[in-house]
Amino acid sequence: MSAPAYSPTPARGPGAYLPPVPVQRRWRDSVRIWWREIDKLLLLLIGLLMALGIVAVAAASPASADMLSTAKERVPDLMFFRRHIVFQAMGLCLMIGLSFLNRDQARRLGIMVGAVMLALLFVVPFIGEEKNGARRWINVGMSLQPSEFLKPGFAIICAWILSWRLRDPGLPVILFVTGFFGLIAALLMLQPNLGDAILFGGIWLVLVLLAGMQWQRIAALIGGGAGALTLAYLLYDNARHRIDGFLGGGTAFDQVDLAQRTITAGGWTGAGLWLGVRKMNLPEAHTDYIFSVIGEEFGLITCGIIVMLYCALVMRALLRLTGEDNLFALLAAAGLVTQFGGQAFINILVNLKLFPSKGMTLPLISYGGSSTLAVCFTLGLLLAITRRNPFLAREGGSLRDLIERKDASA
Repeated sequence: MSAPAYSPTPARGPGAYLPPVPVQRRWRDSVRIWWREIDKLLLLLIGLLMALGIVAVAAASPASADMLSTAKERVPDLMFFRRHIVFQAMGLCLMIGLSFLNRDQARRLGIMVGAVMLALLFVVPFIGEEKNGARRWINVGMSLQPSEFLKPGFAIICAWILSWRLRDPGLPVILFVTGFFGLIAALLMLQPNLGDAILFGGIWLVLVLLAGMQWQRIAALIGGGAGALTLAYLLYDNARHRIDGFLGGGTAFDQVDLAQRTITAGGWTGAGLWLGVRKMNLPEAHTDYIFSVIGEEFGLITCGIIVMLYCALVMRALLRLTGEDNLFALLAAAGLVTQFGGQAFINILVNLKLFPSKGMTLPLISYGGSSTLAVCFTLGLLLAITRRNPFLAREGGSLRDLIERKDASA
């Protein structure tokens, strides 16, 4: 019996092309990979804050509904609570969906969203809705505030530009991102929106510090920022009134003063769910001043726990970056967590009467439509960028080490 004919595979030369073998993964495999790489502790902290947000909005909803009710029409007490459940569910789906992206996909999406929202920021002063003396929102079936979605886009775009330094150290990348920030700050002040301009400035400062900007230049730019803040005080009535109210101590009818009185009314343990009284006189109880409602109904101990959860989330994200060897990932994640943590602590300081009123919501806890989706969009990108294969070793090191290794391999 003769052996079957056998044709050996021809030897491949050095220039031969070996086509990649397509790998088809089932959705279950993708979920397993996602679960292995995702930061589970970060995900848990986000879930805890969202759960606390549901309870907090339930407590604040009757106060805001009463504020909007008239003699002819009564707003249901739990209207904002029911809406918040819907937006939280939408935000959770958005966040989990984004966390499945790889870093390149997250970068492209962040750049695209940032570009679209920047374009919308140009037209907000002309077609935007005016509320409380500011024009920041566009009606797209719900009130959309472009600056909310521009924040994560800004962090991603700046991180992408700064990472160009690895390819060409001579590029003036810091000058590029500084000009980009200046453009956004100018557009925000046309609304006017001083609070978001300050938050964008904080994101910019963290990123240029990580990118190695010299302290002398940073001091000069901070001085320029102080000058811009002085001009805002002189030129914008809204900013001047809020700063004057903060420095002058305000009156018993100022929002910040009412918030401070509300947050301390419950003592250490609080009055109990739906038993708060001062919250009924507090404007925006379900959004800007929800932290004060938590203090009255659940006590200062609960407020302290929320602050610790925010601190833990920020620290966990930063610790996740200690062994990072990708410059874009390091800068992008640092910018995103700066945005999230900065907004949270500005809101808390306002409620404690330690900062002028800025009109910022408390991330993951305050009621919100587009603001809730924007926060979940930010955290979805953060979870995607901080995903890490536990079986891959990393060189790690400082930002300088990343640049020096890149120069040595060039």
